[in-house]
Amino acid sequence: MAPLILSRYTVVSALGKGLDETYRALRNRRSGLRPCDFEDAGIAAYIGRVDEVEDVLVGGGSASTGLEQFDCRNNRLALLGLQQDGFIQAAIEARERYGAHRVAVILGSSTSGILETEHAYCHRDPATGALPSSYLTSHRYTHNMFSSAHFVRTYLGLRGPAMVISTACSSSAKAFATAARFIETGFCDAAVVGGVDSLCLTILYGFASLELMSSGPCRPCDEDRDGLTLGESAGFGLLEKSEHAGQPGAVALLGYGESCDGYHMSHPHPEGTGAIRAMQAALLRSGLTSGDIDYIHLHGTATRANDSIEDTAVHSVFGPSTPCSSTKGWTGHTLGAAGVTGAVIAAICLTRSFVPGTVNTTRIDPKLRSYVLLENREQPVRRVLSNSFGFGGNNCSLIFGTV
Repeated sequence: MAPLILSRYTVVSALGKGLDETYRALRNRRSGLRPCDFEDAGIAAYIGRVDEVEDVLVGGGSASTGLEQFDCRNNRLALLGLQQDGFIQAAIEARERYGAHRVAVILGSSTSGILETEHAYCHRDPATGALPSSYLTSHRYTHNMFSSAHFVRTYLGLRGPAMVISTACSSSAKAFATAARFIETGFCDAAVVGGVDSLCLTILYGFASLELMSSGPCRPCDEDRDGLTLGESAGFGLLEKSEHAGQPGAVALLGYGESCDGYHMSHPHPEGTGAIRAMQAALLRSGLTSGDIDYIHLHGTATRANDSIEDTAVHSVFGPSTPCSSTKGWTGHTLGAAGVTGAVIAAICLTRSFVPGTVNTTRIDPKLRSYVLLENREQPVRRVLSNSFGFGGNNCSLIFGTV
């Protein structure tokens, strides 16, 4: 495939707001995880919560904007992400350059605004059980899975194709792949890609019931890892053809690979077959070989099964010498936003000659055969592969590089 330029990109997570805060936290090995203080969850676990989401005004403080109907935690987090690193202005310039109908919005999310539904059920009519009338009118703009793309599209004044992909933890990685196909086939000239997933009680209680959550900060690839840590994140990229946006040294999407092994509702294929196919497809589409990849950003959730199976897949494709690490010890597992979070971290590695180690991990599981880094590195990076593997065997691998 022809490279597509990430002409602007940003992320907000538990590490901070925007590229500089994210990079400083990674470089200083400052994790964003903390004991669970989300509403009244009462779960003995850590979370990657984003500060200041509660203070964001989606409607700008005025009921006349039409945006107030989108108000929910997920869209507040999305707006906080849009406000970083000059992304809004870059999107407006793309709108003026191509036309509002030629800029797509393709995002990923796994839960959308389900927190608003949780709140609505807590305020049902005690006599009839009816949900609040305000919720019935706002569901389309909050809980609806299309909500985040609808909001971002409206906020940025765009009129091109719009959709939200929901394939669990690979959602926002697959948004990049879908956007690339949309641009290639002429449906649009540019795309706002990315994703947003915010914390909610359904997710916290759901993963707790699966007994997949660690009681402390997660420890990817550690010999004694005991589960994941949930987080929230919003990230965006502006994807354009290289002839329109290319600058020497610009970050570009070089290739993508997708697969679905469908082995189990929540457990990945024990031999990593789907993950292997996704990575191989990304290499093939980019025209690169495994030896061209300088660093692999692992999905690395810190569950025993996920880390072991991803290690099997990575070792199968890349062998034992390509450096790799997981950053979920910093951000937590941001579910549908994990793909774009990894993509932006890949861009940071490329532009700042930096590779993060795996924080919180003290001793690599001796059964793992890939080259998992514990310490940060300062080194030139030209090509990064980032993995996102979701429930149901929904897999996506992205390759980013400089052009």
